[in-house]
Amino acid sequence: MTTRNKKTFATRVSAPTAARVLALSALALSMAACTTVFESDKVDYKASKKAAPLDVPPDLTQLQKDNRYAVPDGSGVATASGMAAMPSAGAAGAAASSSIPAGAAAIGPVSTEAVRIERAGDQRWLVVKQTPEQLWPKLREFWNDAGLPVATESEATGVMETEWVENRSKIPQDFLRNTIGRVFDKAYSTGERDKFRTRLERLPDGSTEIYISHRGAEEVLTGAQKESTVWTVRPNDPTLEAQFLGRLVARLTGATTPEQVQTAQAKVDNATPAPQRAKLAGNAVEVDEGFERAWRRVGLALDRVGFTVEDRDRVQGIYFVRYVDPDASAKDGFFSKLFSFGNDDKAKEAQRYRVLVKANEGGNSSAVTVQDNEGKPDASATAGKILSLLNDELK
Repeated sequence: MTTRNKKTFATRVSAPTAARVLALSALALSMAACTTVFESDKVDYKASKKAAPLDVPPDLTQLQKDNRYAVPDGSGVATASGMAAMPSAGAAGAAASSSIPAGAAAIGPVSTEAVRIERAGDQRWLVVKQTPEQLWPKLREFWNDAGLPVATESEATGVMETEWVENRSKIPQDFLRNTIGRVFDKAYSTGERDKFRTRLERLPDGSTEIYISHRGAEEVLTGAQKESTVWTVRPNDPTLEAQFLGRLVARLTGATTPEQVQTAQAKVDNATPAPQRAKLAGNAVEVDEGFERAWRRVGLALDRVGFTVEDRDRVQGIYFVRYVDPDASAKDGFFSKLFSFGNDDKAKEAQRYRVLVKANEGGNSSAVTVQDNEGKPDASATAGKILSLLNDELK
């Protein structure tokens, strides 16, 4: 079992001396009689809240800090830049927030019939018969209680994102861990960090679709002697997404007993997937769904792939995104750009694109295309990669 402390980007890995190990072992063993061994769970982020802030890589997809939330009503062009330019929009958002009772987070649970799970491929999401304003404080409380403090909230995009946090359940619970580790918990690290993004979409009937997407990072050894570490991206985990959706269903419906929680999780796990609904056709992804559903699923796909959504215009069907081509630079590589430490020059290397979602004739299907920053069709190799990534998520 490795007990070395994980360090941040490009720091030297140091091993504890033999004397220190003996000292720690002696002290831990003397206290072992006073400790209780606990069973490991698949998810355990709560332990991290008691520790010092984790050394995690800042990332280009960081949202602007904004603790207000107002879902655009669909009239006119709803963009972040447009709302920022209109003082009345902020006032309206504040007014909407102030109309919510102080105990909004404690509004009673909804019935099980008021929560529906939908699935397309390995994407799952909830449809809840409550408004975004009612759900927003509940979601913030849900993530904080799960040991994943909310880092950012975006009024314009309807997105809430957690901090990078370590899943402590992945640390083996052997004898050494349960003695030394119980006293010197920070001496153990998995070298992995997770964060979760929640996206809310308002439906015409006042209900809300809730999407949860996961992002992961892991620390790997580099250098000829493996003397330093670097943070890299690891694939998103649909299993974790489903697990937190199940926990959210349990929270929203007021499930308290283990049997009720297991039932809520089973509904998410066993949700029937819809037939494949997307295919890559030339310079577009053809989606076998109308604009409303295609728009929301493209938003989730962008979250899961890791794009930076800077703005969105739902009326025109445009997501304004940043993307770093992993093959664009052989010098530093994709991951060092994605997890750069405040290097503005690297951040500027991320190119801006527009992802356009447009309903086809008849309205029963949609096409997803990529445009350059000026709004012109982009048939470059990078645009093709973007479409391929989206197609993998949408099909």
